[in-house]
Amino acid sequence: MTTTLRRPRPAPITVTEDAARRIAEIIAKAPIPAAGVRLTTPKRGCSGLAYSLDYVTEAKPGDEAVTTPGGTLFIDGGSLMYLIGSRMDWKEDDFAAGFVFENPNSKGSCGCGESFTV
Repeated sequence: MTTTLRRPRPAPITVTEDAARRIAEIIAKAPIPAAGVRLTTPKRGCSGLAYSLDYVTEAKPGDEAVTTPGGTLFIDGGSLMYLIGSRMDWKEDDFAAGFVFENPNSKGSCGCGESFTV
């Protein structure tokens, strides 16, 4: 019998060091013990889809787990196809702070930047 070795599949998205640090802070401040955070793309906003992060206590069937230095990022199975190849970063300046996504699947976004279309 021949055993085929498979190399590990690359993570569907890249999480920067700043984003991983912020994920760690979010998990540490969770009101309940959190296994990580889940990234979803619910239908919302002017362009159709938005990015949403929530605490999770356990993975759901279909979730894709991305291990980061800050904790586990679970990507909703239904959102995965919209996020493959994306880069997740955390940006702060004098006026705003938030996660920023560079998504090669996005074909456009609304003027306020809250939602995107594929």
